[in-house]
Amino acid sequence: MTEPPVRGPASYFPSIEKTYGLPISEWKARVRAAYPGKHMELVARLKSEFGMGHGHANAVVAHTLAEDGLK
Repeated sequence: MTEPPVRGPASYFPSIEKTYGLPISEWKARVRAAYPGKHMELVARLKSEFGMGHGHANAVVAHTLAEDGLK
């Protein structure tokens, strides 16, 4: 059987890794290094410091916060 399609923020992960050249684990570590911070503050940081697009930054932050039980 085939795996169900990935949905939600994780669906962006292959594109993020390809576009920015780092594994998702590294992006999540960068988000966690900026704790504590509000969702949009963390998104803005990824955008301004690393040139990440809004959708990609939002996906990484949303997934990381959810994974850490902060959202």
